[in-house]
Amino acid sequence: MTGLRLSLSRAIALSLSCALASCAVGPDFIAPAPPDVERFTAGPTASPGGGQRFREGAEIPARWWEAFGSQRLDDLVDEALARSPTLEAADAAIRATQFNAFAGSGAFFPQVSLGSNSSYNLSSGDATNSTVLQTPFSFFTKQVQISYTLDIWGAAARNVESLDALRDQQIYLKQAAHLTLAANVVKAAIEEASLRGQIAATRRVIALEEERLALLRRQLEYGGVAGTDILSQQTALEQARQTLPPLESRLAQQRNLLTALAGRYPSEEVDATFALAQFSPPRDLPLSLPSRLVAQRPDIKGAEANLHSASALIGVAVAARLPNITLSANGSTSAFALAQLFQPGTFGYALAGNIAQTAFDGMILYNKQKAAEASFDQAKAQYRDTVVRAFQNVADALRALQSDARSLQSTRGAERTTKKYLESVRLRLEVGSVSQLAVVDAQRAYLAAALSRIQSEAQRLTDTAALFVALGGGW
Repeated sequence: MTGLRLSLSRAIALSLSCALASCAVGPDFIAPAPPDVERFTAGPTASPGGGQRFREGAEIPARWWEAFGSQRLDDLVDEALARSPTLEAADAAIRATQFNAFAGSGAFFPQVSLGSNSSYNLSSGDATNSTVLQTPFSFFTKQVQISYTLDIWGAAARNVESLDALRDQQIYLKQAAHLTLAANVVKAAIEEASLRGQIAATRRVIALEEERLALLRRQLEYGGVAGTDILSQQTALEQARQTLPPLESRLAQQRNLLTALAGRYPSEEVDATFALAQFSPPRDLPLSLPSRLVAQRPDIKGAEANLHSASALIGVAVAARLPNITLSANGSTSAFALAQLFQPGTFGYALAGNIAQTAFDGMILYNKQKAAEASFDQAKAQYRDTVVRAFQNVADALRALQSDARSLQSTRGAERTTKKYLESVRLRLEVGSVSQLAVVDAQRAYLAAALSRIQSEAQRLTDTAALFVALGGGW
């Protein structure tokens, strides 16, 4: 008996030493190295200009949306993050994976079960003799069963490793949802501001077209224009009017979108409204080093965690093909009366060890291992795809900002030019060298240029937000 106890102690010690030494079958996970590239674009990345510049290596602020200088926007983003059902669901997913990891850790401990059996029996000494008295009796048994499967090959350790990686993946998915939600609020607010500016400019254009039509009609009375000129102007007026309802509809939809992002129903519309004048484009734009991007983007970290989980499952599949050792102990006490259960002579125990090895299973375990290895290859390819797309996002944002700067410079120049022309025409009207109709035409050109400038400013703000998101949002 002493030798059996010593053998059990040695087996347990061997299992623990293996676990401490991390002697688990299957590959040990190594995080992929960052891509060996020096920049995000094919050529050097020049600052966009127009009041903005890239700061290479600068850290991205966690609350990056505050860089736009709008307190209304800051408050709305905070409300959206606090009330979002998407983030609430992400929290629940994290808790679920955490509890699954806790459950997997239970394999490191012995499994203990308690049993109780009570019976009332009736037997006779001689079934052929009906005159023999039958004597009823009771029998009580209480037992404790302990079993422990040695994790010699690290199957339990690899399983917990996989579950921990899945928990990490859910954490990164929440970070990605957090980043996406903040970005959606910022973009929706900028779009609302753009639509309000476009609607205001369109209404001024409509007013000018109406004024021009009235002038043409007065000139028609004096024979100064033909009837076709009136029809042409009526057509221009109706075309201008047609552009207003779609803008108003888009504005209403943006209000509904902002309300939904804030976790409210459409009938509980948010109070905050936005105009482009409320936003200040950030002057300094952080530009992370390419080698840092893989550590900043939550989607890349999530793909890495998925790869880690798939790697650990290979070890689980390999361990399933190797011998398993299970130790068990059973202690019990039995008596004919409850009061006698713990008296001397009622106790008994059994110690056992079991070694199991699959001899033939129709290649089931082998094919499961191959499936795990194929899943790892799939996760590796998905990781590379995520990294490539992330670099593409950054490159697109950089090029967009450079283009936005040129576009904004052009539209601002056009607006200044048409404004100067309008002022010149107005001066000439005062001395009688031009008609009021020329002034209306100059005003129309100026408002068209102002509308283009509004759209360019909104696009630059949107692309600025896209750069923060592409770089990982400073989570």
